[in-house]
Amino acid sequence: MGQSNQMNQRHAVLVTGASGGIGRAISLAFAAAGWSVGVHYHRNKAAAEDTLTHVVAAGGAGALYEADIRESLAVQQMLEASCRQVPVPSVFICNAGIGGRHLLLRQDEEEWAQVLITNLTGTFHCLRAMAPPLLARGGGSIIVIGSHAGFHGAIGQAAYAASKAGLIGLVHTAAQEWGTGNVRVNLLLPGWQMTGLSEGAMPTGDNSWNGHVLGRPPSREEIAKTVLHLAQLNDVSGQVWNCDSRNL
Repeated sequence: MGQSNQMNQRHAVLVTGASGGIGRAISLAFAAAGWSVGVHYHRNKAAAEDTLTHVVAAGGAGALYEADIRESLAVQQMLEASCRQVPVPSVFICNAGIGGRHLLLRQDEEEWAQVLITNLTGTFHCLRAMAPPLLARGGGSIIVIGSHAGFHGAIGQAAYAASKAGLIGLVHTAAQEWGTGNVRVNLLLPGWQMTGLSEGAMPTGDNSWNGHVLGRPPSREEIAKTVLHLAQLNDVSGQVWNCDSRNL
């Protein structure tokens, strides 16, 4: 684990899958607001270190955390390490996940299993580890990054859509079970973003954005600002936030 030398922030957040893409944008939004940011990664340490460099440059502080979210013990150890920091995280962002690019009839079973165990079971591991410290301190916020595909499916994305659909029930259940402890759990749909998950699946052509009433996808920066805003709302839980202009 690496740590910056600036740890005077009053608030802390842990972002899973923060080595790039949406996770990095979320980390920078919190950093710009003066938060200490826990930057989680699994394999790409160099990219995570780059995120942490940007976090510090944006005015935040932070530390690196490596964990395979498919492994319950690894997630638990990461949470314990993050809770030994000062300040202790009061917000957790479950962003880590992988994609898949196969039609249903051509879906490889091994890839299917890996997508489900990472996106759905991995998030389950994170939620189960994140809730106790928040309940112990009297509340906090967990935001899970979902997908429009979880509601409507997507051609060539059977495993991914199924894993994201599972998050809907998981988030609603967690919100109901932990609400009395003031732990807010919400699901955020970031819309189309050019990341490693969307490679080969991004819409192309003149009619690409016909389903979006604004005719465009959301910016990554606006998504990150929405996550920051939602994390600080005290009276909202069990909700789905859609960040683009498509209907659910």
